[in-house]
Amino acid sequence: MAKVELKQPIVQTIADEVKDAQSVVLVDYRGLTVAEDTVLRKELREAGVLYKVCKNTMMRRAFEGTDYAQLDEHLEGPSALVVSKEDATAPARILAKFAKTAPALEMKAGVVEGAVYDAAGLLELSTIPSREELLSKLLGSMQSPITNFARVLKQIAEAQPAGEEAPAEAVVEESAAEAAPETAEAEEATEAVEE
Repeated sequence: MAKVELKQPIVQTIADEVKDAQSVVLVDYRGLTVAEDTVLRKELREAGVLYKVCKNTMMRRAFEGTDYAQLDEHLEGPSALVVSKEDATAPARILAKFAKTAPALEMKAGVVEGAVYDAAGLLELSTIPSREELLSKLLGSMQSPITNFARVLKQIAEAQPAGEEAPAEAVVEESAAEAAPETAEAEEATEAVEE
């Protein structure tokens, strides 16, 4: 069997893995210890992100005719492929966080939702919270005014001892009582003018 025939299934596997990906990031893993590499793989796997060390020529062939062909210029030296099919920013977030404790890990470049980013761009993307975090913040901000309104109503109800009239009603009754004598005097004055 020719070498090309042996390599074709590997190329096809890579192509299948990146086919419906939200993001693909290339990293240089040189200098990572076995322990660091194991921890990184575990963190990525728990987030549902694929981490795979591949030959550059295999990745080049797998990327042909896709958005990921833009990464060809970054395929130099040892490269690992980090692929996420669900959360577009997960690879950048996890890799940037991990690189703080393992400076040997370097992000080369990546394609996130069709757009190419260099290492600096991936660092910017790593600051974006996950979709779940953004949704929970949105829900919290939507619930906040309702919760505050309910809390104020509850405090007003608790401040009123049972059997007492509400302060607004008391004010209205006092105003009416004060206005009654003035109204009577005004009516008497009007009658006197008419006579």
